[in-house]
Amino acid sequence: MEWDWDFVWQIMPTLLEGFKITILATILGAAVAMVVGLALAIARRSPVAAVSRTVGFVSEFIRGTPLLVQLYFIFYVLPDIGIRLSPLTAGVIGMGIHYATYTAEVYRAGIENVSRGQWEAARATNLTTRQTWIHVVLPQAIPPMIPALANYFIAMFKETPLLSAITVLELMNQAKSIANSNYRYIEPMTLVGAFFLVISLISVVGLRWLEERYARMDD
Repeated sequence: MEWDWDFVWQIMPTLLEGFKITILATILGAAVAMVVGLALAIARRSPVAAVSRTVGFVSEFIRGTPLLVQLYFIFYVLPDIGIRLSPLTAGVIGMGIHYATYTAEVYRAGIENVSRGQWEAARATNLTTRQTWIHVVLPQAIPPMIPALANYFIAMFKETPLLSAITVLELMNQAKSIANSNYRYIEPMTLVGAFFLVISLISVVGLRWLEERYARMDD
């Protein structure tokens, strides 16, 4: 089968629509992962053993099961108990929670890297626990974590094709639909690979820049 440029230009608008959904799902999933991951990291440090152990068990369980299984559960099983979500919403929540368990470990490492003297200084100045976290701990802990967090978000972007399993019209799903309708696979699948390759390369360059920047800050 020969490459057909006319077919490429014909299918490009549809693929671009799918690409927009892919980017949107990645951005929203990353936002969920950042917020939920921070909450999990803080909960793991709870002095209440029941809380920290429960959060630890749930995190290990989520990390230990495939993302695809979790997406199927959220989209196909939860409706049986009355929780119905749109495909995109289910995908964003599924990816966000899955990667939150990984970002939580990054947050934990960053938080534990803040010296004990900073915590003691905050207590000495009568800061509340909330003020200590917001004004002392997190501003010091988060910047060095950014390269590691960015690495997970790149990985999340690469896993968005799994969303096609729950009917999200992202890039891969659109490509499969085009291929099945026209019985031509080489152009749509090659273009999908090209889209992912370009964004991945751009992300790697950005990640290296972040690593160099924060390495200089540490020095």
